Amino acid sequence: MIKLENVSKSFDKIKVLHSTHLEIFPKSTTVIIGPSGCGKSTLLRLIIGLIKPDEGEIYVNGEFINDNNLYSIRHKMGYVIQDGGLFPHLNARENVSLLASYLSTGDDYIEKRIKELCELTKFPHDALNRYPVQISGGQRQRVSLMRALMLDPEILLLDEPLGALDPLIRFELQNDLKEIFEALGKTVVIVTHDIGEAGFFGDKVILIRDGRIIQQGTIADLVRNPSDSFVTDFIQAQRNPLESINESTISK
Repeated sequence: MIKLENVSKSFDKIKVLHSTHLEIFPKSTTVIIGPSGCGKSTLLRLIIGLIKPDEGEIYVNGEFINDNNLYSIRHKMGYVIQDGGLFPHLNARENVSLLASYLSTGDDYIEKRIKELCELTKFPHDALNRYPVQISGGQRQRVSLMRALMLDPEILLLDEPLGALDPLIRFELQNDLKEIFEALGKTVVIVTHDIGEAGFFGDKVILIRDGRIIQQGTIADLVRNPSDSFVTDFIQAQRNPLESINESTISK
Protein backbone atom coordinates (compact mmCIF):
# COMPACT_ATOMS: atom_id res chain seq x y z
CA MET A 1 0.00 0.00 0.00
CA ILE A 2 1.05 3.59 -0.67
CA LYS A 3 -0.15 6.10 1.90
CA LEU A 4 0.16 9.89 1.97
CA GLU A 5 -0.64 11.69 5.19
CA ASN A 6 -1.17 15.46 5.01
CA VAL A 7 1.40 15.81 2.20
CA SER A 8 1.87 19.22 0.60
CA LYS A 9 4.36 20.77 -1.82
CA SER A 10 5.19 24.27 -3.04
CA PHE A 11 7.56 25.60 -5.69
CA ASP A 12 8.70 29.24 -5.46
CA LYS A 13 5.97 29.93 -2.88
CA ILE A 14 3.30 28.57 -5.25
CA LYS A 15 1.25 25.80 -3.65
CA VAL A 16 1.31 22.95 -6.17
CA LEU A 17 -0.17 20.34 -3.84
CA HIS A 18 -2.29 21.23 -0.84
CA SER A 19 -2.46 19.03 2.25
CA THR A 20 -3.36 15.63 0.82
CA HIS A 21 -4.38 12.35 2.39
CA LEU A 22 -4.41 9.41 0.00
CA GLU A 23 -4.32 5.61 0.13
CA ILE A 24 -3.42 3.50 -2.90
CA PHE A 25 -4.20 -0.17 -2.45
CA PRO A 26 -1.92 -3.00 -3.58
CA LYS A 27 -2.45 -4.99 -6.77
CA SER A 28 -4.84 -2.42 -8.20
CA THR A 29 -4.62 0.25 -10.88
CA THR A 30 -5.15 3.81 -9.68
CA VAL A 31 -5.42 6.64 -12.20
CA ILE A 32 -4.65 10.23 -11.22
CA ILE A 33 -6.40 12.61 -13.58
CA GLY A 34 -6.90 16.34 -13.95
CA PRO A 35 -6.13 19.36 -16.14
CA SER A 36 -2.58 20.44 -16.95
CA GLY A 37 -0.75 21.96 -13.99
CA CYS A 38 -3.09 20.53 -11.36
CA GLY A 39 -0.34 18.66 -9.47
CA LYS A 40 -0.67 15.14 -10.96
CA SER A 41 2.98 14.64 -11.89
CA THR A 42 4.12 16.31 -8.67
CA LEU A 43 2.16 13.71 -6.73
CA LEU A 44 3.85 10.90 -8.65
CA ARG A 45 7.34 12.37 -8.10
CA LEU A 46 6.62 12.66 -4.39
CA ILE A 47 5.63 8.98 -4.20
CA ILE A 48 8.86 7.82 -5.81
CA GLY A 49 10.93 10.25 -3.78
CA LEU A 50 12.31 12.41 -6.57
CA ILE A 51 11.14 15.44 -4.59
CA LYS A 52 10.44 15.80 -0.87
CA PRO A 53 7.18 17.06 0.60
CA ASP A 54 7.20 20.34 2.47
CA GLU A 55 4.91 18.79 5.03
CA GLY A 56 3.45 15.36 5.70
CA GLU A 57 4.65 11.79 5.44
CA ILE A 58 4.67 9.15 2.69
CA TYR A 59 4.61 5.41 3.42
CA VAL A 60 5.23 2.49 1.09
CA ASN A 61 4.10 -0.87 2.48
CA GLY A 62 4.05 0.66 5.93
CA GLU A 63 7.59 2.03 5.67
CA PHE A 64 8.06 5.79 6.07
CA ILE A 65 10.17 7.17 3.21
CA ASN A 66 13.24 9.03 4.50
CA ASP A 67 16.84 9.70 3.49
CA ASN A 68 18.02 6.41 4.98
CA ASN A 69 15.75 4.10 3.00
CA LEU A 70 14.92 6.20 -0.07
CA TYR A 71 17.03 4.26 -2.57
CA SER A 72 16.04 0.81 -1.34
CA ILE A 73 12.35 1.77 -1.55
CA ARG A 74 12.83 3.39 -4.95
CA HIS A 75 14.28 0.13 -6.29
CA LYS A 76 10.91 -1.47 -5.48
CA MET A 77 9.24 0.93 -7.91
CA GLY A 78 9.32 1.10 -11.68
CA TYR A 79 8.89 4.59 -13.16
CA VAL A 80 7.88 5.46 -16.73
CA ILE A 81 8.21 9.19 -17.34
CA GLN A 82 6.59 11.33 -20.03
CA ASP A 83 7.88 10.56 -23.54
CA GLY A 84 9.74 7.51 -22.22
CA GLY A 85 12.89 9.34 -21.13
CA LEU A 86 15.28 6.99 -22.93
CA PHE A 87 18.96 7.89 -23.14
CA PRO A 88 19.64 8.64 -26.83
CA HIS A 89 23.28 7.43 -26.71
CA LEU A 90 22.24 3.99 -25.42
CA ASN A 91 20.55 1.33 -27.52
CA ALA A 92 17.32 -0.35 -26.41
CA ARG A 93 19.12 -3.20 -24.62
CA GLU A 94 21.38 -0.78 -22.75
CA ASN A 95 18.44 1.42 -21.75
CA VAL A 96 16.49 -1.56 -20.41
CA SER A 97 19.40 -3.01 -18.43
CA LEU A 98 20.84 0.30 -17.18
CA LEU A 99 19.85 0.06 -13.50
CA ALA A 100 20.41 -3.69 -13.33
CA SER A 101 23.94 -3.21 -14.69
CA TYR A 102 24.59 -0.35 -12.25
CA LEU A 103 23.56 -2.63 -9.36
CA SER A 104 25.93 -5.34 -10.70
CA THR A 105 23.13 -7.80 -11.40
CA GLY A 106 24.50 -10.88 -13.16
CA ASP A 107 24.65 -10.95 -16.97
CA ASP A 108 22.70 -14.22 -17.11
CA TYR A 109 19.82 -12.72 -15.15
CA ILE A 110 19.83 -9.58 -17.30
CA GLU A 111 19.65 -11.53 -20.55
CA LYS A 112 16.94 -13.83 -19.23
CA ARG A 113 14.93 -10.88 -17.94
CA ILE A 114 15.26 -8.94 -21.21
CA LYS A 115 13.96 -11.94 -23.13
CA GLU A 116 10.97 -12.23 -20.74
CA LEU A 117 10.21 -8.51 -21.04
CA CYS A 118 10.40 -8.53 -24.83
CA GLU A 119 7.77 -11.27 -24.86
CA LEU A 120 5.65 -9.47 -22.27
CA THR A 121 5.69 -6.10 -24.02
CA LYS A 122 5.72 -7.48 -27.59
CA PHE A 123 8.96 -5.68 -28.36
CA PRO A 124 10.92 -7.31 -31.22
CA HIS A 125 14.07 -8.92 -29.87
CA ASP A 126 15.97 -8.07 -33.05
CA ALA A 127 15.42 -4.34 -32.35
CA LEU A 128 17.31 -4.37 -29.04
CA ASN A 129 20.50 -3.08 -30.68
CA ARG A 130 18.74 -0.08 -32.19
CA TYR A 131 18.92 3.40 -30.68
CA PRO A 132 15.82 5.36 -29.61
CA VAL A 133 15.90 7.47 -32.77
CA GLN A 134 15.78 4.28 -34.86
CA ILE A 135 12.56 2.87 -33.36
CA SER A 136 8.96 4.10 -33.36
CA GLY A 137 7.27 6.08 -30.60
CA GLY A 138 5.28 3.05 -29.52
CA GLN A 139 8.44 0.93 -29.37
CA ARG A 140 10.21 3.60 -27.31
CA GLN A 141 7.41 3.42 -24.77
CA ARG A 142 7.72 -0.37 -24.68
CA VAL A 143 11.46 -0.03 -24.01
CA SER A 144 10.72 2.48 -21.24
CA LEU A 145 8.22 0.04 -19.73
CA MET A 146 10.74 -2.81 -19.91
CA ARG A 147 13.30 -0.63 -18.14
CA ALA A 148 10.77 0.12 -15.39
CA LEU A 149 9.99 -3.60 -14.99
CA MET A 150 13.59 -4.83 -15.19
CA LEU A 151 14.02 -5.38 -11.44
CA ASP A 152 10.50 -6.82 -11.09
CA PRO A 153 9.28 -3.98 -8.84
CA GLU A 154 6.22 -4.23 -6.61
CA ILE A 155 4.93 -0.85 -7.79
CA LEU A 156 4.72 0.64 -11.27
CA LEU A 157 4.33 4.40 -11.75
CA LEU A 158 3.54 5.86 -15.18
CA ASP A 159 3.41 9.57 -15.96
CA GLU A 160 1.27 10.14 -19.08
CA PRO A 161 2.89 7.17 -20.85
CA LEU A 162 0.69 7.45 -23.96
CA GLY A 163 0.37 11.20 -24.30
CA ALA A 164 2.74 11.71 -27.25
CA LEU A 165 1.54 8.81 -29.40
CA ASP A 166 -0.72 8.96 -32.43
CA PRO A 167 -4.25 7.57 -31.89
CA LEU A 168 -3.76 4.17 -33.55
CA ILE A 169 -0.52 3.36 -31.73
CA ARG A 170 -2.03 4.70 -28.51
CA PHE A 171 -5.05 2.41 -28.86
CA GLU A 172 -2.82 -0.62 -29.46
CA LEU A 173 -0.53 0.18 -26.53
CA GLN A 174 -3.50 0.82 -24.22
CA ASN A 175 -4.76 -2.70 -24.79
CA ASP A 176 -1.29 -4.20 -24.37
CA LEU A 177 -0.70 -2.27 -21.15
CA LYS A 178 -3.97 -3.42 -19.65
CA GLU A 179 -3.09 -7.03 -20.44
CA ILE A 180 0.32 -6.52 -18.83
CA PHE A 181 -1.16 -4.97 -15.68
CA GLU A 182 -3.63 -7.84 -15.33
CA ALA A 183 -0.95 -10.47 -15.94
CA LEU A 184 1.55 -9.03 -13.45
CA GLY A 185 -0.86 -8.12 -10.66
CA LYS A 186 1.28 -5.19 -9.49
CA THR A 187 0.28 -1.94 -7.82
CA VAL A 188 -0.04 0.51 -10.72
CA VAL A 189 -0.42 4.31 -10.58
CA ILE A 190 -0.99 6.16 -13.85
CA VAL A 191 -1.11 9.91 -14.42
CA THR A 192 -3.17 11.13 -17.37
CA HIS A 193 -5.40 14.01 -18.44
CA ASP A 194 -7.60 11.73 -20.57
CA ILE A 195 -10.89 10.66 -18.96
CA GLY A 196 -11.33 7.80 -21.43
CA GLU A 197 -7.92 6.43 -20.49
CA ALA A 198 -8.80 6.77 -16.80
CA GLY A 199 -11.97 4.78 -17.28
CA PHE A 200 -10.19 2.13 -19.33
CA PHE A 201 -7.40 1.46 -16.84
CA GLY A 202 -8.59 2.57 -13.46
CA ASP A 203 -9.95 0.44 -10.65
CA LYS A 204 -9.91 3.77 -8.84
CA VAL A 205 -9.84 7.27 -10.34
CA ILE A 206 -8.59 10.34 -8.48
CA LEU A 207 -9.54 13.72 -9.94
CA ILE A 208 -7.31 16.66 -8.96
CA ARG A 209 -7.83 20.37 -9.46
CA ASP A 210 -5.40 23.10 -8.38
CA GLY A 211 -3.49 20.75 -6.10
CA ARG A 212 -6.53 19.34 -4.31
CA ILE A 213 -8.32 16.02 -4.66
CA ILE A 214 -11.85 16.87 -5.81
CA GLN A 215 -13.24 13.34 -5.99
CA GLN A 216 -12.06 9.74 -5.98
CA GLY A 217 -13.79 6.47 -6.74
CA THR A 218 -14.66 4.44 -9.81
CA ILE A 219 -15.22 6.19 -13.12
CA ALA A 220 -18.93 5.39 -12.69
CA ASP A 221 -18.91 7.26 -9.35
CA LEU A 222 -17.52 10.37 -11.03
CA VAL A 223 -19.99 10.21 -13.90
CA ARG A 224 -23.14 9.36 -11.92
CA ASN A 225 -22.43 11.06 -8.60
CA PRO A 226 -20.14 14.06 -9.23
CA SER A 227 -19.06 15.85 -6.06
CA ASP A 228 -19.36 19.29 -7.70
CA SER A 229 -19.83 20.97 -11.07
CA PHE A 230 -16.12 20.80 -11.93
CA VAL A 231 -16.29 16.99 -12.08
CA THR A 232 -19.17 17.12 -14.54
CA ASP A 233 -17.55 19.87 -16.62
CA PHE A 234 -14.23 17.99 -16.79
CA ILE A 235 -15.90 14.79 -17.96
CA GLN A 236 -18.20 16.45 -20.49
CA ALA A 237 -15.35 18.52 -21.93
CA GLN A 238 -13.70 15.28 -23.06
CA ARG A 239 -16.72 13.53 -24.50
CA ASN A 240 -16.11 11.65 -27.73
CA PRO A 241 -17.15 13.90 -30.66
CA LEU A 242 -18.69 10.85 -32.35
CA GLU A 243 -21.10 10.50 -29.41
CA SER A 244 -22.29 14.05 -29.99
CA ILE A 245 -22.73 13.39 -33.70
CA ASN A 246 -24.73 10.24 -33.00
CA GLU A 247 -26.91 11.99 -30.44
CA SER A 248 -27.62 14.90 -32.77
CA THR A 249 -28.44 12.49 -35.57
CA ILE A 250 -30.84 10.56 -33.35
CA SER A 251 -32.58 13.74 -32.21
CA LYS A 252 -33.40 14.84 -35.77
